[in-house]
Amino acid sequence: MLLTLNANLVILLYMNSLIAKLLSGIIGIGIAAYFLKPGVTYDGSFKTILLVGLVVGLLIFFVRPILSLITLPLRIITLNLFSIVIMMFIVWLVDCLFPADMFEIFGINNLFFTTLIIWGTEKVSSMAFK
Repeated sequence: MLLTLNANLVILLYMNSLIAKLLSGIIGIGIAAYFLKPGVTYDGSFKTILLVGLVVGLLIFFVRPILSLITLPLRIITLNLFSIVIMMFIVWLVDCLFPADMFEIFGINNLFFTTLIIWGTEKVSSMAFK
C-alpha cells in the first residue's frame, strides 16, 4: 500500500513538472511573439503559438535533461551558464522544425531574448507548481 502511494506521488510530481514545462513553453513563446514583434513572427493564429509552445515544452521536459547530462563538464566550467546555450539550441531547433511562414525567429539576438523569456516563465511556473 505504501509503495503504491509513493509511486503515485512520484507520478504526480512528474506530471506537475510536465504541465509546468508545457505552460512555460506556451506562455514564453506567446510573450516573445508579442514583445519581439519584428524578430519573432508567426502566422497570427493562436493554434500556432499553442503548437510551438507545446513542442518547446516537450523538448524542455525530455531533451534538456539529456543535453544537460552530456554537457555537464562545460556547465561546471562555465558555472552553469552553458545551460543558456542548451536552451537556445532547443529554441533554435523548434524554429527549424516549423516552416518560415508559420513561425520564424530572425537573428541571434531575438533567439537569445526568446530563450530568456521562456527560461523566466519556466522558473516562475516551476515555483508555482511546487
